[in-house]
Amino acid sequence: MKKAEVVFIPSPGVGHLVSTLEFAKLLINRDNRLRITVLVIKFPHTTETDVYTKSLPKSDSLNVINLPECSLPPNSSPGPAMNALLEAQKLNVKEAVSNLTTREQHGHLAAFVVDMFCTNMIDVAKEFSVPAFVFFTSGVAFLGLNLHIHNLFERDNVDSTQLLQLTELAIPSFANLVPTKSLPSAVLRKEYESFFIGYAKGLKNADGIIVNSFEELESHAVHSFSSHPDLVGLPIYPVGPILNPEPKTKDADDIINWLDDQTPSSVVFICFGSRGSFDEDQVKEIALAVENSGARFVWSLRKPPPKGTMIPPTDYLLSELVLVLPEGFLDRTVEIGRVIGWAPQAQILAHPAAGGFVSHCGWNSTLESIYFGVPVATWPLFAEQQTNAFELVTELKTAVEIALDYRVELFGGPNYLLTADKIEGGIRNVLEKDGEVRKKVKEMSEKSRKTLLEGGSSYNYLGHLIDNIMNQISN
Repeated sequence: MKKAEVVFIPSPGVGHLVSTLEFAKLLINRDNRLRITVLVIKFPHTTETDVYTKSLPKSDSLNVINLPECSLPPNSSPGPAMNALLEAQKLNVKEAVSNLTTREQHGHLAAFVVDMFCTNMIDVAKEFSVPAFVFFTSGVAFLGLNLHIHNLFERDNVDSTQLLQLTELAIPSFANLVPTKSLPSAVLRKEYESFFIGYAKGLKNADGIIVNSFEELESHAVHSFSSHPDLVGLPIYPVGPILNPEPKTKDADDIINWLDDQTPSSVVFICFGSRGSFDEDQVKEIALAVENSGARFVWSLRKPPPKGTMIPPTDYLLSELVLVLPEGFLDRTVEIGRVIGWAPQAQILAHPAAGGFVSHCGWNSTLESIYFGVPVATWPLFAEQQTNAFELVTELKTAVEIALDYRVELFGGPNYLLTADKIEGGIRNVLEKDGEVRKKVKEMSEKSRKTLLEGGSSYNYLGHLIDNIMNQISN
């Protein structure tokens, strides 16, 4: 029997590729009538994605094609550069898909699944007369926020300047009013407005949106898509939590061995994702907070990139680390904590000693914290993290607040210095043994595991999605 061929197009870069591959595996493990081809778009002169694509087991059901590289326009800022790259790749995508459909051994082309930042590829799906689904790697509430603000901009002629004059906003996918300071920079800054409008319009062009979340976690947001007039008509498929696997490393072994010697739920893990870093003043406030709290800790401390560059943070050398931390800090805390560079995040959160997580509230980190049952203390930095932090503290009650409105602008600095006493308060609160937040997170952790099993909501949504894809080739 010929299989149903599904073409996946992830955004350039490792983060979105890894979660796309995990979702692809979830689909083919569930139904052997599917065959998936992943078209990998690379940033020019990068090889970071190769590690992941080359490590995939050879399979008849999962095929990876690296598209030819396209050059970027010189000195363009990230939004326009990404758009230019994706537009330039349309021809390569068309050619790759044409080759798939003409080769005899391949199945019937049934659908495209495009990343949330690759919605211009929906045009290509239409040329092949197949549906296009968007793979959305944030939550359902944030998806609803994007669609609602797009309506305000396009239908009601509101702009970012007017949004900034409001203190809060009613958004259908949130049960509570959302403070303006919790909105993402993309809707608050005039220079991002056209990028945001194009991106949100692309979401509305999809035949359905696959979301890395689950109904039990975001029940209000999921129900808003079937009840609110502005959202009805766009099918969503919450099929998460889809967690990213981590490579095992020697450094990971050292930290896990140290955690093995700590008591359950006693350690606070401080980590700000692959792009999180701070200047020296802020590092010293964190160090003071950690020391004053007396808590056991694992702190992933990264070196900021040179100002004005887009490269990710790197690890400090020990000689540099001593200079950015308060004098004697490492000696004084040697019994109670570890300062490390890159962190094996999922392995640390999965460890029984992990008791709290000071986090930037990226969506992958949020799902991991819930899956492993570790409460979060919120400290958002970029992108949609302010919105996620508000949702965790106010809507879902699975986090305590260090800050909700801390924000680092692209090519700029943070909006303020977070003081040691505020950070220390967050550390103490998140480690509270019998708090309501811990209880809520433990309950949600159990639900996050059951939802993917037969009878769970994510299992059922995945089934509906597969039915819709298979219907394409039977029609």
